[in-house]
Amino acid sequence: MSSSENPTVTERGSKDRRDDDKKEGGDKKEGDGGFIEKVKDFIHDIGEKIEEAVGFGKPSADVSGIHIPHISLHRADLVVDVLIKNPNPVPIPLVDIDYLIDSDGRKLVSGLIPDAGTIHAHGEETVKIPVSLVFDDIKSTYKDIQPGSIIPYLVRVVLLVDVPIIGRIKIPLQKDGEIPVPYKPDVDVEKIKFHHFSFEETTATLHIKLENKNDFDLGLNLFEYEMWLGDDSIASAELTQNTKIEKQGITRMQVPFSFRPKDFGSAVWDMIRGRGTGYTIKGKIDVDTPFGNMKLPISKEGGTTRIKKEGDDDDDDDN
Repeated sequence: MSSSENPTVTERGSKDRRDDDKKEGGDKKEGDGGFIEKVKDFIHDIGEKIEEAVGFGKPSADVSGIHIPHISLHRADLVVDVLIKNPNPVPIPLVDIDYLIDSDGRKLVSGLIPDAGTIHAHGEETVKIPVSLVFDDIKSTYKDIQPGSIIPYLVRVVLLVDVPIIGRIKIPLQKDGEIPVPYKPDVDVEKIKFHHFSFEETTATLHIKLENKNDFDLGLNLFEYEMWLGDDSIASAELTQNTKIEKQGITRMQVPFSFRPKDFGSAVWDMIRGRGTGYTIKGKIDVDTPFGNMKLPISKEGGTTRIKKEGDDDDDDDN
């Protein structure tokens, strides 16, 4: 059909016809010119009817959803779902996907996915665009983005598709949302309360304070820790506890443990004698957030704690 509409072909045919008309005295010039125009109109009409009968049209697309399958202290993995509908009777290739994520006009990440697949005839498909946001890169680039904050984002996607007869077209899409820049909770041992003491086995309770420094709530599912007094690891455990730690809030936990004083060094004995000692606590917490599940590390090194004996008042929870 395109070769029939080529203007170069039409002009050459008209010129040859005019040469013949000149040889014959020009008697048939007007009639033959009308015949050529009728043939062109006929071919054009046939082409339009073929397009209408076959039913070629522009595909449509929409960002149907954005998911966060993984988020941690260091990065967030996003998956952008793009639903594409093909109204044509033949498959159409998805040539390129160009994407950009920004926050208040500041670019967070961008990329290009070439040869992104094919959309079936008279069908629809959800194309998934995986994107990773690295928080260290974002914080180092934009100093005003603080850990623990929630920032707005805008996903911009441009699809390049190749449609028969119509040609290549671009389909721009966009969708907004929010993403956190997580901050690890602060952990502190407020006191160690002893219940029973012997050289063979001593039982006690850790009074732990967890501070949520994020602008979103944390639903605590699991608390995993190991604690050292000096160089001696005296306790480690996994504690399953469903507790809500409100944004910019504090929660306190009591963790029972036991140890054998005779197996440890001078730091334990200094604490028992009331001289105080440094401690280290490390671990992680498993929490639910409005943006998905997170596993956040906790750590405190070089802290100082004190002993409280059974029966002492619990009103004073300061270090």
